[in-house]
Amino acid sequence: MTWAELDWPSLDRHREQFLGGAACDGPYWTTEADLASYDMTFGERIGWKWDAVLDELQIRGWAPRGGAVLDWGCGSGIAGRRVIGRFGLGSFESLSVWDHSPVAADFAHDMAAKEFPGLSVAAATAGYIRGTEPIGLLLISHVLNELRPQAFDELRALVARSRAVIWTEPGSRDTSRTLGSLRDEFAAQFSVVAPCTHGGPCPILAPGNERHWCHHFAAPPPGIFADANWVRFGRRAGIDLRSLPYAFMALDREWTGDAGGLSRVIGRPEHFKPYVRLLNCDKDGLAEMMVMKRDNPGLCRELERARLPLVYKWERTGAKITAGAPPHPRS
Repeated sequence: MTWAELDWPSLDRHREQFLGGAACDGPYWTTEADLASYDMTFGERIGWKWDAVLDELQIRGWAPRGGAVLDWGCGSGIAGRRVIGRFGLGSFESLSVWDHSPVAADFAHDMAAKEFPGLSVAAATAGYIRGTEPIGLLLISHVLNELRPQAFDELRALVARSRAVIWTEPGSRDTSRTLGSLRDEFAAQFSVVAPCTHGGPCPILAPGNERHWCHHFAAPPPGIFADANWVRFGRRAGIDLRSLPYAFMALDREWTGDAGGLSRVIGRPEHFKPYVRLLNCDKDGLAEMMVMKRDNPGLCRELERARLPLVYKWERTGAKITAGAPPHPRS
């Protein structure tokens, strides 16, 4: 697949399906070219979101503990390939991909087998999906706006078989808050690795916080803004290449990591002339805080330019942040 070969009618159809937010009546992947066009464009943008999620998991010190990986609702298979590529073949026994569309499962299988020739890759059967075999890591990506109610029962059964789960979705309000409800449901069985810095109920779902939702922004590769193909794609597709909102949760039954007083910034900090305002989530709940530019201009600049997830350990007095240190170097 090259930029000149993109199937724009197919891309337009998928874009409309996504924006419409309606549950699918059946598989909407029809051809390999359909998937190849998606994988190169919209799928790659989802890959950038997965890159941000995996950055945060590594910041928190999390790593997979082996076993089989299942990429459920795989589409073109971008989630499975990003995870395998980040942690390496030695971290997993196998990769299974599954989608309602056999065309998509075959495409995801072939792409993963080509990229990782030393890995055991399989298109999962209906028997495997409905079975009881343990799953080391369950990957779920961008499916909530497409699911019918009965699909949630299938997903809950898969989560119950899994040692760890990483679930990534678009950063829209409704999708994020639905994911937060699922996070609270599953927290009885798992430890929450990220994005939360605590194991308590999601404070965004508490009364009084209805206007908020837990979302973040991934940083696209800087080179795309000088890439004529990506610039043309953004214009043709009607999307802002700079904006990559996402929501996610990472769960692990065996996780014993300590957030150590960390906080997670929700959404984007707001920059005003005298100060930066941000929505902060930590073990004490959700709170609006500010950093005065005269007190810490360096931190204000960092909050504006940071490309890595906004995870910090603050020094503060009430709602006023005086200093902050990330658990990792900023880039």
